[in-house]
Amino acid sequence: MSDVNERLSNIVNGADVVLFMKGTPLFPQCGFSNRAVAILDHCGVAFDSVDVLQDMEVRQGIKAFSDWPTIPQLYVKGEFIGGSDIMMEMYEAGELQALLAEKQVAKAS
Repeated sequence: MSDVNERLSNIVNGADVVLFMKGTPLFPQCGFSNRAVAILDHCGVAFDSVDVLQDMEVRQGIKAFSDWPTIPQLYVKGEFIGGSDIMMEMYEAGELQALLAEKQVAKAS
């Protein structure tokens, strides 16, 4: 496994919910990242975020790691869920909330 893949694997498996995004939850740098943060906030779960704009190796590596071409990217308990559009579809259908409950993801404090 390459160094970047190992780093990404450690990040993805280091928290129940990880969002790779442009910017930070308090200051998203694109509309899609902003929407992803809003969805997770509405779900009331604790999540870690990784600002891909701060590390080009992570920004390019995560696309290969997930075989998904865009940012943001959501991982729950180490499993790739999808990007902003998939998150929105799942949220509107109640599927994201059900997945988070099924995986026993910690609530935000």
